Amino acid sequence: MQRRSFLKQSTLTAFSVAAFGGISSNGKNFDGDTVTTSDILGPYYRPGSPIRSNLVPENSKGRILHLSGTIYQADGKTPLANALIESWQCDEKEHYDNSSDEYFYRGAVETGSDGKYAFITIVPAAYKDGEDWRPAHIHLRISSNDHQDLITQIYFKGDPYIDKDASAKAPESISRILPVTKNAAGEHVVLFNITMGKTLKLDVAGYQKITGLYQLKTGMAEFIKKDDLLFLKMNGQYMEGMIFKGNNVFEGAMSFNKVRFELLINGDVKALLTLWDLGSGDQRFLEKHEGIKTQKYSE
Repeated sequence: MQRRSFLKQSTLTAFSVAAFGGISSNGKNFDGDTVTTSDILGPYYRPGSPIRSNLVPENSKGRILHLSGTIYQADGKTPLANALIESWQCDEKEHYDNSSDEYFYRGAVETGSDGKYAFITIVPAAYKDGEDWRPAHIHLRISSNDHQDLITQIYFKGDPYIDKDASAKAPESISRILPVTKNAAGEHVVLFNITMGKTLKLDVAGYQKITGLYQLKTGMAEFIKKDDLLFLKMNGQYMEGMIFKGNNVFEGAMSFNKVRFELLINGDVKALLTLWDLGSGDQRFLEKHEGIKTQKYSE
């Protein structure tokens, strides 16, 4: 199932974007020394990927790709140890493994003291997304106790679909469109260094107030805390990962999606969701929803 068709069939239609991102501009070009920007989470994220660096299953016919880099702390210079990097992508036939026990083309590794990570995978395929095409891409989630968790995505230079994809062509993505080289064995090689950002913490009591199930007019929304991200889950799928922005507001990358929580005088909690569906091309459709919390989670 393609991403857009999945979203259209979901209770809420949303352009699913992930948390955090900022890139500086001097008016002429973009500086690359800032925190790595985030990108689409999408409906195909699966928590619990196995710890492994080789994501290529037996009998794969894909073109081998070596993806590696260094995770840096917020200063952009100091390697970040003990960071968990999850990777997921489609295969050469445009298919995501959303349900098998094998977690095909999904995996996770942890950085050592040098902050380095590496995956062996394949070059992902571009795929049809409704009437449009998504360029080839790989999703990454980086989790760290000391820095803001990051969900991002990389693209590849020369991909003809980048200029037609709202997320890939956004200014925030410019430093994540990467050159592809080849090693002595003729295998593809991509280097992606990542700089993490500082986090604005919400205390445990705050998360206890807002996490749980919410009844909307159009169905149910579920908010789940994972590390320092707040995930929005719809119809059993993770649709959004947001960071705390202060004043009871959580927001996704590029300011597409956000939720504001209100603590009502009777003790109820209300969620006010602002969600975007990009539709075809650059056309955006704004939807606003609100709902009351109906089931509380305990820590």
